[in-house]
Amino acid sequence: MISSPLRLSVLCLAPLLLVGAATSDQVTTARGQTDAESGIRAENRVEGVALKVQYLEIVTPLVNETCDALAKAHGVVFSEPIAEFGNARTAELTDGGLIGVRAPMRDTEEPVVRPYVLVDDIEAAVKAAETAGATVAIPPLKIPGQGTFSIYILGGIEHGLWQL
Repeated sequence: MISSPLRLSVLCLAPLLLVGAATSDQVTTARGQTDAESGIRAENRVEGVALKVQYLEIVTPLVNETCDALAKAHGVVFSEPIAEFGNARTAELTDGGLIGVRAPMRDTEEPVVRPYVLVDDIEAAVKAAETAGATVAIPPLKIPGQGTFSIYILGGIEHGLWQL
């Protein structure tokens, strides 16, 4: 069993690790990549398409503590709870997305950090996930004024999709 302070540390650091891993990968790509590696990456990239996290959701029983830790570490201000986001407190990401911190909505919901990736066609993205073997946990669901989201599980990991 993980202690509460350790669990909080893990929950607070998980988004930072995601950002750090992406930044670290970009630095490696720019500096330490061979021509062959660079060519392979270029072949696997669709021209003009970038992966964007529209909403980064943290589900924790320690909402206020998590918001306080993130606010102090990053100088952001979290909102009051927003009903449409499951009473999550949100803050803006630098790229225009949001980070939200909320409590579990049911007794069986475990703490999780779930990125919601922006897609142009959520129905097609859900079908692609199913084709890859995913189980759809929440089919596309519209949040008035915010967009449409969906959650699928693949390999034991929860993934989110978001369409504006």
